[in-house]
Amino acid sequence: MISIKSKEQIQLMRRANQIVRDTLNLLIEHTREGITTYELDRLAHDYITKQGAVPSFLGYNGFPASICVSIDCEVVHGIPSKKRRLEEGQIVSYDVGAIFEGWNGDAARTVGVGIISDQCQRLIDVTEQSFFEGVKAIVPDVTRLGDLGHAIQRYAESFGYGVVRELVGHGIGRHMHEEPDVPNYGTAGHGMRLTKGMTIAIEPMINMGTEKVDFMSDGWTVKTRDRKPSAHYENTIAITDNGVEILSL
Repeated sequence: MISIKSKEQIQLMRRANQIVRDTLNLLIEHTREGITTYELDRLAHDYITKQGAVPSFLGYNGFPASICVSIDCEVVHGIPSKKRRLEEGQIVSYDVGAIFEGWNGDAARTVGVGIISDQCQRLIDVTEQSFFEGVKAIVPDVTRLGDLGHAIQRYAESFGYGVVRELVGHGIGRHMHEEPDVPNYGTAGHGMRLTKGMTIAIEPMINMGTEKVDFMSDGWTVKTRDRKPSAHYENTIAITDNGVEILSL
């Protein structure tokens, strides 16, 4: 069932997403060669809890960390580790969630470690812009899910990139994952309408090569099948009387 939020509930989600946004900015600020993904996880955990929020990923279906840190060909759900250090030239995706007074925020960013290739920078830029192409397509009570997915897919594929099919965005509110699923691909004119009061997480996961992915034996990490780089960009949005508000920007 789709959960429609009141203005007061969206205000609480706004605060949760501000905490997520600031946590992501903190992680980006500390992205450097040599830092461990465990150190980044602790940095995020400490910041989120000091804001009076709870890291929503920690313990979620058994996930062992407060954030996901996915490097190069890892699409999503990379597990932080004391043994894994960032290296110059890598691209790293941070996915962060926080719960504030019972309401969730969720967002992700991909950045380079030091100097990265032009090809990787373009992948990051296109992935981010594909999110905004999707948002531009939303007209409250008119746009369908297929219109949103089609706008993202059309933009990303125009650069020859693969749009992941097995992983999608989602509704969000009191629970991190709610109905509906929000694919980054689709057919225009199909699917349910996006109506006022809905809150959803739109999260393009775009691969430099094939759209196909492999699920690793750790039960979490997802990699591109051809092991080419992948980028991830996500924000939580609210559909309001004034149009679309991006809560995590």
